[in-house]
Amino acid sequence: MPDKASTVGELRESGYKPLTVREEIRNNLISKIQAGEDLFPGIIGFSDTVIPQLENAILAGQDIILLGERGQAKSRLIRHMVSLLDEEIPVIANCELNCDPLDPICYECKQMIARDGDAAKVSWLHRDERYSEKLATPDITVADLIGEVDPIKVAEGRYLSDELTIHYGLIPRTNRGIFCINELPDLSERIQVSLFNLMQERDIQIKGYRIMLPLDVFLVSTANPEDYTNRGRIITPLKDRYGAQIRTHYPRSLDDEIGIVEQEYAHFDDTDSRVSVPQYMREIIAEFTTLARRSPDINQRSGVSLRVSIANYETMLSAAFKRSLRHNELASPRVSDLPALVASTTGKIEMESVEEGREFRVIEDLVKKAVLNTFGRYYQPRQFADLTDLFEEGLTIECGSDKSSMDYLHGYAGMGEAADLIKDIEQSEEASAIASAVEFILEGLHLNRRLNCDRVGGQYIYSG
Repeated sequence: MPDKASTVGELRESGYKPLTVREEIRNNLISKIQAGEDLFPGIIGFSDTVIPQLENAILAGQDIILLGERGQAKSRLIRHMVSLLDEEIPVIANCELNCDPLDPICYECKQMIARDGDAAKVSWLHRDERYSEKLATPDITVADLIGEVDPIKVAEGRYLSDELTIHYGLIPRTNRGIFCINELPDLSERIQVSLFNLMQERDIQIKGYRIMLPLDVFLVSTANPEDYTNRGRIITPLKDRYGAQIRTHYPRSLDDEIGIVEQEYAHFDDTDSRVSVPQYMREIIAEFTTLARRSPDINQRSGVSLRVSIANYETMLSAAFKRSLRHNELASPRVSDLPALVASTTGKIEMESVEEGREFRVIEDLVKKAVLNTFGRYYQPRQFADLTDLFEEGLTIECGSDKSSMDYLHGYAGMGEAADLIKDIEQSEEASAIASAVEFILEGLHLNRRLNCDRVGGQYIYSG
């Protein structure tokens, strides 16, 4: 980047050479690839699928559609592309179209250069100001995106035939930047038609004015497959103008799902200092969402967002934190905290059946299956033959979300050789960690039909 020139003459003398926004993004991508930099930090699970396709599209200078269900980081991917813009670029001062000082496109800037020449003022635009996005809603008009006559400018004395009476829309005001349309199929067909010139001829036309602005805009859009095929559609000529359609996806491994949850959940210092989450409880949360994405009881066209995992993790943490406050102790999430997930799940999934109360049974079944599958990754039920014998001889253990961790130590002492197996998943001697592990094992044995469990209110009573 040249030194910050303040006039067109200084900019010209600095050796500045204008680039299109595609060339600029492409050059910066090439530099990052050659330097081995992380191109999309914080994006987990796309390194072998989505990101290579994005790189190809950018290197090819193509406009992009990201197609995927809700909660697949589509908007985040697009916003990360802002980092591929130069940190600052020169623009003609006070130009709402961000005109290049050496190649202005608007009538006002052309007049200014003709009048002031090299003395015309230059300002510098940061890359964060070169990104705009618009959520497609039914009330969007062509004026919002492209432009319209400004009645205030007419009232100030300008003639309607004067190009300066135009109020430019969002897309022209993002000239030399990145413009994103979220949920593109929700745009009415007549609005989609207004984008044809922008994407092919790289210009726009406004009303009956004899102007054709050669805009330089990198256009990226998002769409949900359900919208794509049902509620709305992308008209064929517009779809044809996009260079790349890239399919996003949900995490394909538990580790990726857990990594995203750990990165995105709402952190509170007091919770983090009092609550320790065992790995198997993280896996249960991720497993629950994975199972929900395959459940025939849940509408898969709408998808099961990553926000389900994040909200459920936060809810589980809150239940443990609340217990730590009541008993003035450290806490670890337990299986008995999982019924609280109903509140953070029901609003984020759509059931195939509208039967009253059905969603509660579906969520409860998914929680049980998630615990069962997670238990199976750590243990085989036969490993606890000695423990199940103790229950057959009359041992009972009572668990519950509201019980103090110290209440578990007596039952833990009576679990015999099973206490050694607990160390396979929990090395800590902290009472809260032991209480969580005890519940996990007991519930795992119950779901494997090795123990009975009676639920009385919020209490779980395990017996032989």
